[in-house]
Amino acid sequence: QGKLVESGGGLVQPGGSLRLSCAASGFSFTLYVMSWYRQAPDKGRELVATSVGGTTKYLDSVKGRFTISRDVGTNTVYLQMNSLKPEDTAVYSCNARRFEVNYWGKGTQVTVSS
Repeated sequence: QGKLVESGGGLVQPGGSLRLSCAASGFSFTLYVMSWYRQAPDKGRELVATSVGGTTKYLDSVKGRFTISRDVGTNTVYLQMNSLKPEDTAVYSCNARRFEVNYWGKGTQVTVSS
């Protein structure tokens, strides 16, 4: 059974940076589409960034500020977040998907506030 564990969230001032990590285990990391999602209070979940086959895709509002990357040696996917804005405040969750199989982490809280 696959497992995803996120870390790296916290409180940061507007304009600051955070790097989220998602440690994967129990499945073939390189075969899966890896993504970061977020959900803000009273809002639906939205797809922030995806990494698949060397290609990355981003939500329009984070393009140029966020970067998703993978370390296949440690089975870890990262989300580097720069120039953070209050509207980036949300619970960020890691997802691994391959065909009908989906794994989710429990999420990590990111709060952007002065």
